[in-house]
Amino acid sequence: MPSSASTSRRAGTRPAGSASSGSTRSERYVVKLGGSLDADITGPCDDIRELAAAGAEVVVVHGGGAAADRVGAELGRPPRYLTGRGGRRSRYTDAAALDVLRLGILGRVKPDLVAALVNLGVRAVGLSGVDGGLVTATRNKPARATVDGVEVVVRDDLSGRIASVDPAVLETLLGGGFTPVVSPPALGTGGETLNVDADRFAAALAVALAADWLVVLSDVPGLLADRHDPASLVTRVPTGSLDAHLAAADGRMKVKVRAAAEARAGGVRNVVLADGRVHSPVLTACAGAGTRFVEERHVEAS
Repeated sequence: MPSSASTSRRAGTRPAGSASSGSTRSERYVVKLGGSLDADITGPCDDIRELAAAGAEVVVVHGGGAAADRVGAELGRPPRYLTGRGGRRSRYTDAAALDVLRLGILGRVKPDLVAALVNLGVRAVGLSGVDGGLVTATRNKPARATVDGVEVVVRDDLSGRIASVDPAVLETLLGGGFTPVVSPPALGTGGETLNVDADRFAAALAVALAADWLVVLSDVPGLLADRHDPASLVTRVPTGSLDAHLAAADGRMKVKVRAAAEARAGGVRNVVLADGRVHSPVLTACAGAGTRFVEERHVEAS
């Protein structure tokens, strides 16, 4: 399968729906909806409808950790977490937990999101990273971690890192005027199904699709210098100062910053972390709200 890093790029930012420079192809967006926006999808869906109606090609990406947690609680399978030696905390995805994740992501979040878009007139189609061999991942190797307060060697975790993306199925759907609604899991290189991070999933798709925009929406305004102060928004992250900004990130935001940086390094010209709770969140982000990842030379002196 082709690597997501091998896709060529185009320069320039254009109005929604306009053709790419030197091409007849419409402007292309990857919009990632955070799981914290379960009750706030009306605004993003309205914007996706508007973009699609204007002729833009849109791929919607979502996760579903919160929904999976609710399913797990109903089934008596609460989530478990493992903490690596570096202090990183992640979901412990054994076979039972993976079943719950699939139920939450594919059985609850995706049908509701697809239905919301279809009801707005968007030709939305739901699929996962497994469909068409879209996203392939390498399973994490056994590692020592702390689980339930005990340090053990974890050998049964069904999580992985994205290895490659074959966007053929997405290109086919976009070419037919459809709006793909995509999520983990991914297909393991050994044929198994693997849980992968949804933000990095979105970044990898944006690179492989040569997207003009990656907009990552969550329940905060963007990267905050002080996570307790919404007014401390970092509006721009230059490519050369990623480490300093990672130090300001906390928890899930650290993963989002890394994913955004990966997309920018992969050639996605417009990468934004923004607030999905505001009115018209996607279009507002494209108009300048949130945290934008930029080349060093694009940073203006204050």
